[in-house]
Amino acid sequence: MTETQPSPSTPVDAPSPGLIVILRARFPMASRIIERIVLGVGLLFASSILIFAGIEILPGDFATTYLGQAATPQAIANLRAEFGLDQSLVTRYFDWLLGILHGDFGHSWASGQSVSGQIADRLGNSLLLAGTAAVIAVPLAVGLGLIAVLYRDRLVDRLINLVSLAAVSLPEFFVAYLLIMVFVVQHPVAAFPATVYDSMSLWQKLQTIVLPVATLVLVVLAHMMRMTRAAIINVMASAYMETAELKGIGALRAIVKHAAPNALAPIINVVALNLAYLIVGVVVVEVVFVYPGMGQYMVDAVTVRDLPVVQGCGLVFSAIYILLNMIADILSILVNPRLRHPR
Repeated sequence: MTETQPSPSTPVDAPSPGLIVILRARFPMASRIIERIVLGVGLLFASSILIFAGIEILPGDFATTYLGQAATPQAIANLRAEFGLDQSLVTRYFDWLLGILHGDFGHSWASGQSVSGQIADRLGNSLLLAGTAAVIAVPLAVGLGLIAVLYRDRLVDRLINLVSLAAVSLPEFFVAYLLIMVFVVQHPVAAFPATVYDSMSLWQKLQTIVLPVATLVLVVLAHMMRMTRAAIINVMASAYMETAELKGIGALRAIVKHAAPNALAPIINVVALNLAYLIVGVVVVEVVFVYPGMGQYMVDAVTVRDLPVVQGCGLVFSAIYILLNMIADILSILVNPRLRHPR
């Protein structure tokens, strides 16, 4: 007995597209932005798990460090119970996470002060340091990148690339100590240590943080400049840029009016990455210059295993890094037609 084959003219029921597929087709830009935000939230949650677990597995114990080696086992057990260290790892993580969702990072085990309040005070100092460096480094890097492209393969371009390559090769602590030796020891024209107070005016703070700002600018400037140059050169190789040159458009006008706008997406990404580094990478610079920021606060807490402080600082650094990268991705979607309307 033969099976009846469906007629070619018989309509076959196709599966209806899902709601997500329809939304992606009708609102491609909005859907990509929402996906990036959801991914950022997921990354932040994963970072909280890694930070909490990573700090927990570190060798040593706060109770033993705080009480000293001569402490009795009963005293250590009492202190661990006071700070909840006798509870399970999962219980302590969710208690910590629930407190963060309510804006409470707990209290410092060493000083008893609110971690949220201390982070708020120190974060302002770190943002002042990183923000000042960004205001100087970003336009300078983009400008030098444009100049390097304008004088491509000439003496100016080679000098800029040589200096930037040397700057990229030097770690920030070496740059910091070099600046201290030159502008504090040999020619005392800058302040050291770079300690700021709430009673100081903005101008006094800016004068005090000249050396740490210069260190951060030198560290991030070269990378942003080289990536800006590479992005614009990549666009210059496009067919429409060759057409513009054949029409007699000047090199400067072609770079500024046509090449630079089309290279915004990679430039935004590299600027965001370096801005994130300015926030997260200030730890070494703050320690070298004794600057009262988040980095110094975190290092001081690590020395005594003050876990609430270390976990709070680590989560804030992760949140800032993820937020800046998420903003960079969203801006790339907004400025790039190929990302706004994916095929």
